[in-house]
Amino acid sequence: MRTDVAPEMSGYRVLDRVWSGWWWEPGLCAARAVAGFGTEARRQLQSPDSSKRLGSLGNQPFPGLLQLENLSREELIDVLRASVVDQKGPLVTLNKPQGLQVTGKPGELTLFSVLPELSQSLGFGERELHVVQASEKDTSGLVLLSSCPQTASRLQKFFAHSRRSQRPTVTYWAVTDGIPATSEGKIPAALKLEHIDGLVSQVPVKSPSRKDILEGVKRTLSHFRVVATGSGCALVQLQPLTVFPSQLQVHMVLQLCPVLGDHRYSARVGTVLGQRFLLPAESTKSQRQVLDEALLRRLCLTPSQAAQMPLHLHLYCLQLPGTRPMDAPIELFAPLPSYFSRTLQRLGLCQQ
Repeated sequence: MRTDVAPEMSGYRVLDRVWSGWWWEPGLCAARAVAGFGTEARRQLQSPDSSKRLGSLGNQPFPGLLQLENLSREELIDVLRASVVDQKGPLVTLNKPQGLQVTGKPGELTLFSVLPELSQSLGFGERELHVVQASEKDTSGLVLLSSCPQTASRLQKFFAHSRRSQRPTVTYWAVTDGIPATSEGKIPAALKLEHIDGLVSQVPVKSPSRKDILEGVKRTLSHFRVVATGSGCALVQLQPLTVFPSQLQVHMVLQLCPVLGDHRYSARVGTVLGQRFLLPAESTKSQRQVLDEALLRRLCLTPSQAAQMPLHLHLYCLQLPGTRPMDAPIELFAPLPSYFSRTLQRLGLCQQ
């Protein structure tokens, strides 16, 4: 099956109608609207030394991949300015590079650690930006920031209420190794955090008791829809209806279709005579994802390159409340990373 992905996949939706909405009071945390920062910083990143920050688009196996270990604090701020999707009033939307963690230990280079300087460079002065919604470290895609604590609080309440009502507000794109058995459905799973080989991992729990729930087991739920298939892989739309670390990765493993670049949980899917099955999560060690030779040829990758493949999970769309309580939500979109788009092309999952 060959399916065209909607044109918005590479476009933006602006915040013009959002920041003056029902959850933002005129005069409250007002911020000067600043335009053009995204364009300006993108020009800066096209300078000759920009390859130090992002993988070049030439013969790199994963073009556009952030080389975090090579970044200085100032260069990370430039990268984040370049990733601004839109800025209006107190709100800023970023397209976060894969590999950048939002928070971390003191002294680590994270999004949170550079928010004061980023706030200054985007014209907010002393009004420091706060994280409202963000993708995880290994996931690329949308991050929503606000310089107004009241606005941030109202948006977080909107997201929490939507989850309780099982209305998805976040949409991810994923490329999976394998094709789900059904084209659409929901993935319910009880998950718990467990230390395995010194790492904190997510482990499924069958038929959790009330005691399990009280001890930290969480019932999780995601909706999935297969958008396109090809070369034994799939482009899958994922909408989490709960929040749990690595939820989407574990849910796709339970479908026997690990996300490409999942070097944490993909080893839980075993294969015998072409048939896939789940291995016990508690006794399966994390390891680099192993892809078959046919798939490696389609991706034009060597096994050693595939072992460095970034996670192909992208927070593509975020819904915000409309300008009035009865208005339909407003959608924001983030373009796919270059390496993600190239994978789609090589697998024949969409037409560019």
